[in-house]
Amino acid sequence: MGKRNKNKLYNQIFEKVTISGVAAEGVAIARHDDRVIFVKYGAPGDVVDIQIKKTKRRHLEGEIINFHSKSHLRTKPFCEHFGICGGCKWQHLAYGEQLQQKQKQVTDNLQRIGKVDYEYELIPINGSSNTKFYRNKLEFTFTDKRWLSPDEISSGEEITNTEALGFHVPGFFDKVLDIKKCWLQSEPSNAIRLSIKEFALKNNISFYNFRGKTGFLRNVIIRNNEKGEFMVILVCSPGDQEKRDALLSHIRDEFPQVVSLHYMISDKKNSSVSDLDAILFDGTPYLEEKMEGLQFRVGAKSFYQTNSSQAYELYKIARDFAELTGEERVYDLYTGTGTIANFIASRAKEVVGIEYVEEAVVHARENAALNNLYNLTFVSGDMAKVLTEDFIHQHGAPDVIITDPPRAGMHPDVTQRILHSNAQRIVYVSCNPATQSRDIEMLASRYRVQKVQAVDMFPHTQHVESVVLLENKNSN
Repeated sequence: MGKRNKNKLYNQIFEKVTISGVAAEGVAIARHDDRVIFVKYGAPGDVVDIQIKKTKRRHLEGEIINFHSKSHLRTKPFCEHFGICGGCKWQHLAYGEQLQQKQKQVTDNLQRIGKVDYEYELIPINGSSNTKFYRNKLEFTFTDKRWLSPDEISSGEEITNTEALGFHVPGFFDKVLDIKKCWLQSEPSNAIRLSIKEFALKNNISFYNFRGKTGFLRNVIIRNNEKGEFMVILVCSPGDQEKRDALLSHIRDEFPQVVSLHYMISDKKNSSVSDLDAILFDGTPYLEEKMEGLQFRVGAKSFYQTNSSQAYELYKIARDFAELTGEERVYDLYTGTGTIANFIASRAKEVVGIEYVEEAVVHARENAALNNLYNLTFVSGDMAKVLTEDFIHQHGAPDVIITDPPRAGMHPDVTQRILHSNAQRIVYVSCNPATQSRDIEMLASRYRVQKVQAVDMFPHTQHVESVVLLENKNSN
């Protein structure tokens, strides 16, 4: 009976509902008759009519079908693909409101999940100086069956131009939105993408079909550095070397900004490239980034923070929170390619970095050598298995721990080992305030939260970085 009644809500319209807030997933929140409703592209203060599209056990999901009044927090989206692409879910919110919502996300999680009181120092969120063209890496997908707009579908006309090079439409593994202009990466990113598509069409180079698993061109990854140099990685199916080389030569000849040109060969059923070899076609094998005189080589598969200027802000905050005097042994957990380790090395006695991906550790060591830093040690392996009592005995107990885990947070064994390490300070950097707060609650028996600062790495999205300083309760 309950299930039938709940399903009766499907397609029902609730009128004059006020949008009350924003959820961590990037959707807006409304309430009607004690029911929570999640809707996309709402702004706090909107008064709207909502049509219910999904019924869940604890909430409803709906679409805004009419506005009675619009919130003063709204702003006009600048991208023609907004609302379909799914990448920039918050373009309709003024940037100041975005920052408030992100800071609220961090503090709410600390209180609700981390059980942290308000006695810590809350430093205002560090907003991004660039809110457009701030990314240094984008990946685009080829398809021969692009996403069609409702108007195209209802027109009844035969659609012939079905190829696309763009982004997957949320909820459709086989539908790609053909992107005309993306506002996330500086030029000539758009020009490179459009030129690749035009050349491929003129020269009858086939685009990938996700259902049939056929077609030659699969993905293209475009990276750039702050000097304006670009790297392009073309991902294609086996065979057709002549066409592949012709397209790569076209990119090289048309865009002198592309100083690093690679290709990858994939016959996989999925689009992941982490296990593929990047083959250098022309130029240097890497891009170089600089930060306070330090150099970092970014290869075709290297991890580097996607917003370069905000990465610098993030690392400065982490370094300040660590309060290094030059006498500390620092453990840098989930060190990646050693960016933070390199960044703090000059202010520490020694830094020990641990990272699961062996290839990343190789890059970390290369970066340390490039920067003439000799107080860095990097170890690869599963964090929960590497960070043991024997490891700490071998390398010495840490005075400070910096941890920057993936979205899933830290394994319980890792939090227990951190507790037993008795480090004076922990600087916890996270891209997921919920799992960060969960881990902080597990560390609460020995560590208290002293400082918190959020950093906005991705304007117009719901994502936020959170930096938290925890101090040992037994420290003098």
